[in-house]
Amino acid sequence: MEERKINEQEGLLLIQQMISTAKKEQKDDGKGWIVWGWMLFIASVLTIFNLRFNWFEDTFLFWNVFGLISLVIGLWETIRFFFFKRTERVKTYTGDLFRKLNVGFFICLMFIIVAINVGSRQVFDKLGYFDGSFVRIGFALLINLYSFWILIYGSALNFKPSVIGAYISWAFGFVALFVATFEQVMMLHAIAVLIGYIIPGHLANKDFRKLHREDKTGV
Repeated sequence: MEERKINEQEGLLLIQQMISTAKKEQKDDGKGWIVWGWMLFIASVLTIFNLRFNWFEDTFLFWNVFGLISLVIGLWETIRFFFFKRTERVKTYTGDLFRKLNVGFFICLMFIIVAINVGSRQVFDKLGYFDGSFVRIGFALLINLYSFWILIYGSALNFKPSVIGAYISWAFGFVALFVATFEQVMMLHAIAVLIGYIIPGHLANKDFRKLHREDKTGV
């Protein structure tokens, strides 16, 4: 069969479709950053209130709740991936890269969380009382991990708010290494998440919705 030659109008349409696909590949709806950012922010703020007003004896109650919610979300996403049929999205290099990086990020995240708990238990066994210094350093390391992942995301998608947010979050992470109390660490953690996750997430979502409106209107 002979290949059909496309005319000028069809060629322009094809180019427009290719450009639109490339633009969408370089955009993220920001929903993941918004959801996880607000969850982390709320857990930090509620922990601060708990430390100040002694609502509950367990200092890490709200972080335990956060962990439980995270497990439920993770379980649901796993079930949905394996048992519910979804429309297959076009596989792109950027999407594949982020899927692999997400796996690496969560492995590192779990590693730090386990290290915090194991290290705190060992310190408690030696001293006979809880020393919060290991936990403070652990949360500073978490801020460091967030910042690194935010920088990768922002650089890969050429999204400046995330790049800027990453460096600012890193600054708060360094400060968190030297503060005296867990409450201060929680304040720095909340601000770092606000600047690195929540604000860039909402900006990304705004750009994403604007792009889709342009696709629908053809503007």
